[in-house]
Amino acid sequence: MNIMETAIEKTPLNETQILLPQAFARVDSEEEKADIQAMLLDYYRKRIDRQANEISLSDEKIEEVLNSRYRTPYKR
Repeated sequence: MNIMETAIEKTPLNETQILLPQAFARVDSEEEKADIQAMLLDYYRKRIDRQANEISLSDEKIEEVLNSRYRTPYKR
């Protein structure tokens, strides 16, 4: 057994992790499944948008990050 399997086995599920499979088990159609997935994606998109607005990066700072080389150098 590897470390990831051990960590998963010892981590108890939270309420949301228990609720979502139960909710998806009641889905009767592909359309309903797509609707639920769209709701979840919309929820996380809104959360990310709020967090991005809180950071309020300037266009210049965004360009600087996009054009920078923050990657960790490869070790040989």
